[in-house]
Amino acid sequence: MNKNGFYELIKNRRSIRAFDTERKVPENTIVKILEAGRLAPTASNRQPVKFHVVQERSMLRKLHNCYSKSWFSDAPSVFVLTGRREDAWVRTFDGYNSLEIDAAIMMDHMILAAESEGISTCWIIAFDPAVVKEVLELKADEIPLIMTPLGYFPDGYVKREMPERKSLKELVTYY
Repeated sequence: MNKNGFYELIKNRRSIRAFDTERKVPENTIVKILEAGRLAPTASNRQPVKFHVVQERSMLRKLHNCYSKSWFSDAPSVFVLTGRREDAWVRTFDGYNSLEIDAAIMMDHMILAAESEGISTCWIIAFDPAVVKEVLELKADEIPLIMTPLGYFPDGYVKREMPERKSLKELVTYY
């Protein structure tokens, strides 16, 4: 991909809330997307995040209970990222733990990789972590952090326009 292709990918990526229920994401594509997350940088290269791939229909039905939007249940695959605080890097000055930042970077890499493969995603953190812990049978200290459904959008689905974004002038301070 050339430099301009990367920026176009970022510009065109949208959260998709509709999935073709009949079309599964090929396993080799799933692996490519997971590999993008694995290669993402983490604080002090601690790599404190685990990737859970949910594809079995019965497991997807159970997982749906953590996030009740109807479109979520149409996705043929869901990635759930989890981690343990004790595995993450901690800043010595104030005890800041990098777990959530590491997970966010890894998920962002996977979401952009999915977009480059023509796979739709939607970043989700508004879920019930207790349900996720139960469904995935996570250990007591394993925290569900982020998830995304993955799939192809259905025929006739139109991606929405880019939502309004703040200008660089509003976001940037130069020194």
